[in-house]
Amino acid sequence: MTLAGYQIDLIEAGRVWLDGGAMFGIVPKPLWERRIAPDDRNRIPLAMRCLLLRGHDRTVLVDTGVGHKSDAKFREIYGVDDEHSTLLGSLAAVGVAPDDVTDVVLTHLHFDHAGGATRRTDDGGLALTFANATHHVQREHWAWAHESPREGASFLPENLDPLEASGQLAMRDGDDAPFPGVSLHVVNGHTRAQQLVRVHDGERSLLHAADLVPTAAHVPLLWVMAYDVEPLETIAEKERLLRRAAQEGWTLAFEHDAEVATAGVVETERGFATRDERPGLPEV
Repeated sequence: MTLAGYQIDLIEAGRVWLDGGAMFGIVPKPLWERRIAPDDRNRIPLAMRCLLLRGHDRTVLVDTGVGHKSDAKFREIYGVDDEHSTLLGSLAAVGVAPDDVTDVVLTHLHFDHAGGATRRTDDGGLALTFANATHHVQREHWAWAHESPREGASFLPENLDPLEASGQLAMRDGDDAPFPGVSLHVVNGHTRAQQLVRVHDGERSLLHAADLVPTAAHVPLLWVMAYDVEPLETIAEKERLLRRAAQEGWTLAFEHDAEVATAGVVETERGFATRDERPGLPEV
């Protein structure tokens, strides 16, 4: 897909298996399992789908998946699946080497979004995966990640400390536009100051919905995650952005949907729904 002067690709960084009840909060299981079937441990498969933009003399990666630093216990608990795909393998498949990446935009610092930004070195130390890249994080979210007891298990020091020590961390404040044709939308329901990336050219928009709308099944307003720190705020934010998406014809890219990569949004008498669900990006 080309948009706003960028070649856009979706980059698969592996999968995780998380509890379906946690992913759908108060939604009854007989409803959500129609959309995503659970395994015998009540876990559902979730993609870690990143966005790659190439253009305007930049190679921009949005989110990085869970990475490969975790031990066997962590991998078993969260069902980390590298056999499906890996971040670097998927980048190599479209001709991008780690040193080619100029910018990494982290929507937020939960381990399944930021873990791949750092790697273990041969001597057991930690280093940036993308050595030449500036890493963009919301300043408010960075502070939250270091002080939130509610989300402590999601913000791991081995993911945060190397970023801080690198000198390649760019703190962003609010909805400022980081690159030509790219806007940020800062939302607070899932965590504090999550930044969503929207690529647009004045007529078309592609919104990387991150954990505001993690799967196509989460488009209905009340389908929110138990992981959200402020679920009522998530609902309000979804209503605001989905209404605009429906009115302006945006395409949404779903980071965690294992089957549906992108879709449009419509507003009906019964609420918001997807249209034109696709396993990949639109062709134009």
